[in-house]
Amino acid sequence: MRHVRVVVAGVNGYGRHHLQNVGRLAALGRAELAGVCDVRPPSGLGVPVSADLPALIRETGAEVAVIATPIHTHAPLAVAALRAGAHVLLEKPPAPSLEEFAAVSAAVDETGLACQVGFQSLGSAAIPAARDLLGEPVRGIGVAGAWTRPFDYYTRSAWAGHRRLDGVDVMDGALTNPFAHAVASALAVAGADTADSIAGIDLELYRANGIESDDTSSARLRLADGTVIAITVSLCSDRRRTEPYLHLHGTTRSARLFYTLDEIEAGGVRTGYDRTDLLGNLIAHVRDGADLLVPLARTGGFTRLLDAIRRAPEPRPVEGRFVRAEPSRLVLPGIEDLAVRAAAELKTLSELGFPESLGSVRAPWPETVLRADGRDVAAYTERGDLQPSDAPRPHLHPVRTLGGTVVTEVQPDDHVHHFGASVAISDVDGANFWGGSTYVRDEGPKMLADHGRQRRRTLRPIDGGYAESLDWVGPDGTVVAAEERTLTARAVPDAWALDFAFTLTGRTRRPLVLQSSACKGRVGAGYGGFFWRAPKDSSGLHVFTGEASGEEAVHGSVTPWLALASDAWTLVFVQTAGLDPWFVRVAEYPGVGPALAWDEPLTVPESLHRAVTVVVADGRLTHDRASDLAEGTAG
Repeated sequence: MRHVRVVVAGVNGYGRHHLQNVGRLAALGRAELAGVCDVRPPSGLGVPVSADLPALIRETGAEVAVIATPIHTHAPLAVAALRAGAHVLLEKPPAPSLEEFAAVSAAVDETGLACQVGFQSLGSAAIPAARDLLGEPVRGIGVAGAWTRPFDYYTRSAWAGHRRLDGVDVMDGALTNPFAHAVASALAVAGADTADSIAGIDLELYRANGIESDDTSSARLRLADGTVIAITVSLCSDRRRTEPYLHLHGTTRSARLFYTLDEIEAGGVRTGYDRTDLLGNLIAHVRDGADLLVPLARTGGFTRLLDAIRRAPEPRPVEGRFVRAEPSRLVLPGIEDLAVRAAAELKTLSELGFPESLGSVRAPWPETVLRADGRDVAAYTERGDLQPSDAPRPHLHPVRTLGGTVVTEVQPDDHVHHFGASVAISDVDGANFWGGSTYVRDEGPKMLADHGRQRRRTLRPIDGGYAESLDWVGPDGTVVAAEERTLTARAVPDAWALDFAFTLTGRTRRPLVLQSSACKGRVGAGYGGFFWRAPKDSSGLHVFTGEASGEEAVHGSVTPWLALASDAWTLVFVQTAGLDPWFVRVAEYPGVGPALAWDEPLTVPESLHRAVTVVVADGRLTHDRASDLAEGTAG
């Protein structure tokens, strides 16, 4: 297998992800980092560095150039890289105008080289699946997206939040940058790849922030074949994170495509799909002649919309009486509900009475929640914004007591790879499914390109909760293991209980080997399995079992139940299938979980089954009350 030499232009923003990805492909023997182009390159890269991309390509003999620079530099750098002899992976959007898009297209034709555009969502098998899912023509596609962005998002660079900078188009708006994948995915599902696929465009651009570009917008596209695409997005959400989606409208049926997750929801069941990495696909094209997934020509429809936004009037400011100011951001209360309704009805914001209608409608974002005693007590979450080093996985967060107190924490500063309540193992056949650094014997923790992810195959409702099938996918794309998981909620006296069970089965035709950092020499670090990260700022933290009290006494103990308590809440963990040592942290941070491989590797010839019940209670429970709940809820 031949290494393809790659240079990366722009490595101080999203380009860092591309550097990591080149490293991952290098470990697989498919790529080699040949050089870096940046005006402010980091030190210690060990490869040639230059601010002159064409010269760097010629000097290094690079076959591929990854361009992740500011938007207004995309087209000239892509043309220069192509003419210097390199195929190009060009970050989205490919160009800020149709004229510049045409210039890149001409360079592709002139050189005969490839230009792949970094609309990563178009590498998902969910896109073609969505076209045929309904079994009837798709008459319309609604797009709903609602994220939040802090003030410093708009000061992250000189061009952030601008339509133009020093007379040059940059087009950094909600529709053209953060939600560009939403637009591109909708156009791809509709088959509207080229500029002439679009017959008409209606635009409504707004801004709550004091910026030049739009932060809240609607666009309705009328395609040449009669299909309607209605897009409503905002960066002023009241929520911290939602996963945007496409609402597919057939004649009699509908479905949702969550493009950041590669999942389609139909009939209450979510189904996951594979995604092909676009740099890996470009390398396969260069080396083996594979078809490109997102050639430049396929992004003409998106560029047509971007150009219409470029020529549109300035975004309209939203009156201050509709905006809520918070310390780090501005919020449009209720914008999420309007986005959901706009996608469901194929309408624009003005047709729904925006901004006067903010807060007047209730159209909940599609979420996966657990309920007990008639209340939402936990959200079962997947996030499409995580990096490989996070070991992405479904997780429970926020989890609340019946009184509403949150008892989970996600991505805290001390361990950004902790995600509420989840299943995470630091080493499964050599792949890191915990996140963060990997402990290497005799060397200590190292950040390696060895992270896996849990990819959902299906999620379906069952009585009280959900049943889920997952693939545990290693860094090279190999399915290391398959998992069947159930999670349900039920009421117990003055509290509620989570029943969580999972079965892990190897998929490599050899026994699975599970390890913790303790197995490699880090004393006491036996973590791995079901793990619960609780809020660090909780007061009065204390841990106890039926036999012992305090972190030092219960860490590593083997006993059926354990309680972690604070002044505001108590969690009672009960092992109901399997009996493993407890991994416990209190002083450094509050976290608890049964440890599958405490200090010796665990070999799994066929399947491993574990189950735990967690009682979630308000207030600090006494030892006797915790013991009674543990005995009464187990099984």
